[in-house]
Amino acid sequence: MVYTVKTYNNINQVGLRELGNGFQIDGDQKENPDAYIIRSENLHGVDFPDNLKVIARAGAGTNNIPIDVATDHGIVVFNTPGANANAVKEAVIASTLLSARDYLGANKWVNTLTGDDVPSQVEAGKKQFAGTEIAGKTLGVIGLGAIGARIANDAVRLGMNVIGYDPYVSVETAWGLNRAIIRATEIQEIFKNSDYITIHVPLTPETKETFNREAFDLMGKDVTIINFARGELVDNKALFDAIETGVVKRYITDFGTEELLNKDKIIVLPHVGGSTEEAELNCAIMASQTIRRFLETGEIINSVNFPNVKQVLTTPFRITLVNHNVPNIVARISTRVSDAGINISNIINRSKNDHAYTLIDLDESDEEKVKALAAGFESSEHIIKVRIIKK
Repeated sequence: MVYTVKTYNNINQVGLRELGNGFQIDGDQKENPDAYIIRSENLHGVDFPDNLKVIARAGAGTNNIPIDVATDHGIVVFNTPGANANAVKEAVIASTLLSARDYLGANKWVNTLTGDDVPSQVEAGKKQFAGTEIAGKTLGVIGLGAIGARIANDAVRLGMNVIGYDPYVSVETAWGLNRAIIRATEIQEIFKNSDYITIHVPLTPETKETFNREAFDLMGKDVTIINFARGELVDNKALFDAIETGVVKRYITDFGTEELLNKDKIIVLPHVGGSTEEAELNCAIMASQTIRRFLETGEIINSVNFPNVKQVLTTPFRITLVNHNVPNIVARISTRVSDAGINISNIINRSKNDHAYTLIDLDESDEEKVKALAAGFESSEHIIKVRIIKK
């Protein structure tokens, strides 16, 4: 079977090779593909084709995808957590150094000098760019996932004192954190004790405007805020007031809006935190591998709207179901298979909120019987999407 994939935003071609020979990449020409691979393409308001089974975001954030709509259509949405983590980490470390020494301002100033005595002018004026060192300063890291953990560890190596806040930090991540990192039990500890603060959390109703007036009121003077996560995590009006009163020394963000441009003490970058050759390749590889695994085996890894489901396929056929998470659904599924005169070798059902995903491995070699069973599922209540996978 050949699967079709529609790509957006110039996905790295080397990474797409991971799809293998069973995939046809048609770019924007294919109208009813099996899969999308996207980067920044905004899918809100887009009508998804009936055949679409999976969307892979070559990056971590998925705010450009209407997750609820995709889920209701039985479309599994993947991201690539960690694939661009090193790139963003390096961008944050660079931003910390830029803030401490104002290298950008120094470069802009020195390029205004003219005359034979430029060296003398440089020596006379360089004091205004003396800056400070980051060693011994305190960095607060909000969110200790793939990116935040790397930043925290590297900041310790650079001689900084590091406070980390993440109420949902995984055990695996916790084992990898440097022992010198102080764990904050409340986010307010970050605001009260940090010279630099960087945030690495998804944008949700709970995290929106994490940096608000109340947060800035807890801070001391001359704090640098670094935001390579999402622009909406900062209340800009409260930020401007905090800059005016000297609470915020500098704000560095990767998310530009008109109100942030051309303002003193604000550095806006054009969403380049994860834009390195290595990161784009890693994201394309991970997205391709995830799609291939899902379409060829039905297994789910790194989905944002469905749970992880892994089960080795050892039978001639597998049926996958996206279904509503309602009582007795597994029993009803099993009964339908039994009524079809087919034995279930393995079945696994995992739920997430109002939806669930079911894998059914069938001890049956008659393809027509399997197709008839799948057709019955398609007409069943609470079954959203049905697939047959042949070993």
